Amino acid sequence: MSNSHLFMLAGFPRAPLQNGLGRWICQLQRITFKFCKHHGTSRGMREFLELDLLDFAKQYPGIVVYVKPRRHRLPNLTAEYLNGGKEVINCRNFTREEIGKWLHLLRTQSGRENMRFIKMFHTDHPSIQGVWNPFVHKDPKLNLVEFPSEELSRPVHVPPSATEQLLEMFKKQQQDTAILETKRAE
Repeated sequence: MSNSHLFMLAGFPRAPLQNGLGRWICQLQRITFKFCKHHGTSRGMREFLELDLLDFAKQYPGIVVYVKPRRHRLPNLTAEYLNGGKEVINCRNFTREEIGKWLHLLRTQSGRENMRFIKMFHTDHPSIQGVWNPFVHKDPKLNLVEFPSEELSRPVHVPPSATEQLLEMFKKQQQDTAILETKRAE
């Protein structure tokens, strides 16, 4: 078992600048494709550039794409993020599909370093009452109910329909007339 996680940066999960609470902004600023035009290790990169790069650039116009042919060098992807982070992926002997998957991963990352989470949640204003869950204000008798239950399957608050209201009015009118007839008979 490895203890390498002990040397990772520790922290809480956070979105950069509250990204996603309003409008989501892609954190990938630019991507650079470096490849050799003739070397065999760049075959997958060349196929991706020929067949998929234009679709990618049209689909994500906010990402700047650079293509740099480098003679006798290994192919790589260089991703630069809005926070200044930079990540380089060595693409030696990658297929076109693998490069697409790595590109998707780089596009969806925030550019921050990988970190070991202290907790899976964090708040700036902690509560002394504890963490909320969906069963906080539920009736404890639900623990003993056998599901599916007819009683719990019905909606909680349903206003009576017009037909039901008319039937109630008719029943009340019949009761009132019965009471009046009994008083007259006396």
